[in-house]
Amino acid sequence: MSIVVYQYPNCSTCKKALRFLDEAGVDFKSKDIVVNPPSQALLAKALRLSGLPLKKLFNTAGKSYREGGFRDKLPTMSDDQALTALAKDGKLIKRPLVLGDGFALVGFREDDWLEALGI
Repeated sequence: MSIVVYQYPNCSTCKKALRFLDEAGVDFKSKDIVVNPPSQALLAKALRLSGLPLKKLFNTAGKSYREGGFRDKLPTMSDDQALTALAKDGKLIKRPLVLGDGFALVGFREDDWLEALGI
């Protein structure tokens, strides 16, 4: 199984998720979501695989979301515009973001991770 975890090193939820993966013995590649945000194409794939609405990819509690006015802009943005904005600013993306073989996880909910990873 190939898993890439886009995370932010200073994020407590990301630290918890990475610890969860380590303790479960799951092999993964970690990428700093701010330094190396996923591309628009990868975000579109994550959106499709997760089955979530586009807004769930946004870190709505973050400074980039607030300062960028996305609360007001997002409802009128096309999917392409929203995905482009996410790809340009990793802090806009809800984290951690996991891309695996045939699945994507957004945020850390242990039960969802257990199910998706077959643990």
